[in-house]
Amino acid sequence: MALFSGPFRKKPPRDAEALERVRGWCLSVLGSEADLTISEVECADPACPGLETFILVMRPGEATQAAKVRKPLAAITETDIREALHYL
Repeated sequence: MALFSGPFRKKPPRDAEALERVRGWCLSVLGSEADLTISEVECADPACPGLETFILVMRPGEATQAAKVRKPLAAITETDIREALHYL
């Protein structure tokens, strides 16, 4: 019997090194004036790969923009970031 996998289950710790690597690539693409929130979430859709990474980009005086990479944080490459943030 599978354990309940709802929103209250314990998540594994974030990979701080991967987070900083992805943050650096984002700032390289967007410029240093952007504030970022990077979140790794589990997709509930069976067609999803499991963990996805969402990037919120906040710039002074502008609406918040979002990008999604359909990979876990640790598996993201610089190319993934460049493609995800291409239009932001």
